[in-house]
Amino acid sequence: MKISLFSTRTQPALVVSLTAALAAASVLAPQTALAHAVLLKAVPAANSTVTGPDVAMMFQFNSRVDAARSQISLVDASGKTEALSLDKQKALDLLTTHAHHLIPGKYAIHWQVLSVDGHITRGQIAFVVN
Repeated sequence: MKISLFSTRTQPALVVSLTAALAAASVLAPQTALAHAVLLKAVPAANSTVTGPDVAMMFQFNSRVDAARSQISLVDASGKTEALSLDKQKALDLLTTHAHHLIPGKYAIHWQVLSVDGHITRGQIAFVVN
């Protein structure tokens, strides 16, 4: 004699109910943030030395970024911060700008972008101008 907790009539209903519950959970559960903007390449590169006084800057991300809601600023060794205006966006995953009249010394680029998933990503890149 086979003993079961559920009758043969309730087993199909249970399977359907569990399947529906799992499907609903997968739809309603927070999704993994695969679209966060991750910086893939930067010019100047982190900890690099570049020639001034004018420095072109480029930031390439793994996903589209909203240039209108993104910010790039330059901080010099004394802590003075200058907001840099972004060039017209040539590709949806790329931001470019320029810094002019830099004197030799240490600098840090602070960047903040809004990615397509609606999350803000931030970072900084240290470099030296000679």
